[in-house]
Formats: sequence, structure tokens, C-alpha cells
Amino acid sequence: MTERIPSVDIGGPFRLASSKGGYVDSHDLAGKPYAVFFGFTHCPEVCPTALYEMSALLERLGDDAKSFRVFFITVDPERDTAEMMKDYMANFDPRIEGLVPGLAQLPKLAADFRVHYAKVPTSDGGYTMDHTASIFLMDADGRFAGTLAYGEAADMREAKLRKLLAGR
Repeated sequence: MTERIPSVDIGGPFRLASSKGGYVDSHDLAGKPYAVFFGFTHCPEVCPTALYEMSALLERLGDDAKSFRVFFITVDPERDTAEMMKDYMANFDPRIEGLVPGLAQLPKLAADFRVHYAKVPTSDGGYTMDHTASIFLMDADGRFAGTLAYGEAADMREAKLRKLLAGR
């Protein structure tokens, strides 16, 4: 008898304000794979790097990823309004959409995706955010299908996305 490996319970339902206007409801994503990345617009390195790399990957995938959506969910909704996210997202592929949870929504959303985030004071009296740097891949049924790790080789990321888009 073959041992069944249990699936990892990552993800959950969400309805979040979009940088493109309106809301994105996870129930409306049924039947299509998508990706989720948690970060913030004031991030000095990890977030813009990950989003630029994802933009390049989407370009390489071309028509194979024409309806694939990537969601950048802020862990800093105090500063990252939908309007600010719209301006920030203009720097990346248009398939990448910024989402803004309410302050009360963020803890449950982060727990559902097993994402760490924490406000870290800076010496100038402001703050930065510490956060998980992985991009979560969700299959067409809304189930966790894997991650793209920060710093992972481009060919490995592409292979993972091609597999996800092919429904395997």
C-alpha cells in the first residue's frame, strides 16, 4: 500500500481591496491557478526584487501565462492604501495586482497563509516590516501547490510555474 502524503493547509478565503479598483474575492478565482506574495511598498530590497523577477518570468512565459494572476498583498495596510499600491504596481507586469487587507483582516489572512510579518522600529522613529519572502503558488482549486523562494534560480521558478499552469 502506498503511503499518502497529507497536503499542506496553506491559504484561505479572502476579499481584499484591489489596486485596480474594487475587490478581489478568492471565490472568483476558482478554476484558475494564481500566486500570492506578501510584502509592502516601502520594502527596500526583497519586495521590488521579487516583483521584478516575477514580471520577467511572466514575460518569458508569454501567452502560456496570459490569464495567470499574481497578488501582492501588503503586510503594511497602515501606509499601503489601494491608491499607493496602484502607483507602486505600475512598475511591474500588469498581471500583478496589489491587494490591501483591513487591519483587522491581516492577522487571520497571514495565519491562513502561514506568513510571518512584524513591524520593526527604525532609528529615525519610523518603522519597516519583517515578512515572509516566499511567493505562494495556488492551484486551480485554490489549494497550495508550492512556493517560489526568494533567490531561487530563474529556471527552477519557470519550471514550477509551467507545471502549475499545465495543471500538474
